[in-house]
Amino acid sequence: MTENCCTTGGKIMILACSGGSNVGQLSNQAAVELTQEGFGKMFCLAGIGGQLSGFVQSARDVANLLVIDGCQVGCAKAIMEKAQIPMKNYLVLTELRIEKDKDFDLKPEYVVAVKDATRQCFN
Repeated sequence: MTENCCTTGGKIMILACSGGSNVGQLSNQAAVELTQEGFGKMFCLAGIGGQLSGFVQSARDVANLLVIDGCQVGCAKAIMEKAQIPMKNYLVLTELRIEKDKDFDLKPEYVVAVKDATRQCFN
């Protein structure tokens, strides 16, 4: 099973924050939907944070990588830096003028905005 979760098949690897706020969950939801739409493939940021060798090496080796953080705290960025994985594309949702709060009722228009911003990283 780990063979399938650590390979991209030439697609975009998406590593998303899934923190305890609306923007963390929005990052996660956008990554899920982008994967379902075939834009890229969501991977396990926690596996990298846990320094599991297969996860870390896959992230180092992939040609197209996107890291999504919900806010300026930058937890996903810190995980990548600690694992010494270069971030090829990086998106912070609060920079899209999405305010961080504890409302987990995610607005569909925000999910669309995050997916659009993600796609723009590769244009």
